[in-house]
Amino acid sequence: MIFSSVEFLVFFVIVLFLMILVKSSRIKRGILLVASYYFYAYWDYRFALLMFGMTYFNYYAGLKMESSQTPKSKKDWLIISLVFNLGVLGFFKYFNFFIDSTNVLLNPLNVKLPFLNILLPVGISFITFEVMSYTIDIYRNINKSAKSFWDFALLVAFFPHLIAGPILKPKQFLPEIEEDVIIKRENLIYGFQIFLLGLVRKVFIADRLALFVDPVFQSPQAYSSMTLWFAVIAYAIQIYCDFCGYTDMAIGVAKCLGFDIPKNFDVPYISRSVTEFWRRWHISLSTWLRDYLYIPLGGNRKGKQRQYFNLFVTMLLGGLWHGASWNFVAWGGLHGIGLAIHKMYMERVQKEPKISKQAELDVKRPVLGSAEQVTTLGFFRPSYLTSYLYNVLAWFVTFTFVCVTWVFFRSTDFSISLLILQKMFFLANPAGIPWYSNSLIMTIPALIVCDYVGNQLNKGVKLKLNRFRELFVVFFIVLGLIFLAPQNPSPFIYFQF
Repeated sequence: MIFSSVEFLVFFVIVLFLMILVKSSRIKRGILLVASYYFYAYWDYRFALLMFGMTYFNYYAGLKMESSQTPKSKKDWLIISLVFNLGVLGFFKYFNFFIDSTNVLLNPLNVKLPFLNILLPVGISFITFEVMSYTIDIYRNINKSAKSFWDFALLVAFFPHLIAGPILKPKQFLPEIEEDVIIKRENLIYGFQIFLLGLVRKVFIADRLALFVDPVFQSPQAYSSMTLWFAVIAYAIQIYCDFCGYTDMAIGVAKCLGFDIPKNFDVPYISRSVTEFWRRWHISLSTWLRDYLYIPLGGNRKGKQRQYFNLFVTMLLGGLWHGASWNFVAWGGLHGIGLAIHKMYMERVQKEPKISKQAELDVKRPVLGSAEQVTTLGFFRPSYLTSYLYNVLAWFVTFTFVCVTWVFFRSTDFSISLLILQKMFFLANPAGIPWYSNSLIMTIPALIVCDYVGNQLNKGVKLKLNRFRELFVVFFIVLGLIFLAPQNPSPFIYFQF
């Protein structure tokens, strides 16, 4: 049941109707909990049973930590919860990956370990991070355990964010659950607008780009270098609109139900560094990795070399979190290296003394005497960071780096990733751009409009539309869904994680 399907719209209308009909907040929370478990069980009832088991165990572990008489006992329960959660995630997501990697090592001995037919629960990575943050925060005394098991169960299972995030912080979202649930007219209007925006991103942009991207990545050897570059850029836009579209719809649905979900994207492709990119992309994940992995590893408190190592390890594990594949390991590792290099560059710039404008001119046009006083290379000058040239080059390098790393993220096999990169950079058959790559050019204006409208809504700016204009916009969006949307809408990309 995906947000852009008719089944979900019927499901949501029924849930919203019941929420409006019922006055008691306790019963409303009960309706949401039952609806959330039905939503998850729609894929497979065993998924719901697993989620209930993880929820119960972590709630119990939280109570035991809170009632522990000694720090050792509290720490023991934290370790038990971490081993349990990571064990569940490791079994379902990484067991066969481990077997496959082990078989490669054992191949010279003619030994082959058997694979297990494991069904990967949808959104298991998000659920695991959600429950882990709950127990870790209790251990750190950041928040107390939920007032009731059912409140915590709703935190974990809340269907708008269940499958692909955002990853909610218990400290922020539990108070919302424990308060009175009120359905307001202004929330319904705002939620509907955000949901519609996400639907446009998903159906009009992401799904249409998939028609171009999928065939190219399935058979990259059949396409020219230029086509591969177009496909990689198209995929960069596709995954952004797909994931951001899901987040917008999740925010809109939650808002209609009276809850606030934080935004997960902030126009990431305008970033001028890898560091800035991760402040704007998948914000809830990057924040989680920072708070629960990077800082515990030592962050920037144990010297520069250790900081670079921590960045690399954090992103390497962040890549592995996305999927059991060497492609995701490479993707995460490259971003870790990118973060470390940017950190090195900024530290190098900060070491340079500020110099006068005349001295800067002397660097560009050496003059005997004054130029001898200036040893700084141009791109290491602090003032260079504010120049127009730097901003353009920094954006170009960052966007190109992000697009190139998406090759590993999208490809189904590591060897295919290397083949695509080889053809991209060695310009095999550089001519021959297919006509349907025009869909990339056509979607860029739509992307700009969606980002602008999304930013306005996130800032609380109300769209100045009268009733006639609202109906006019909705009519043409529905018309577009009927005539322009692909016949077989693709599932959200992040559902696989």
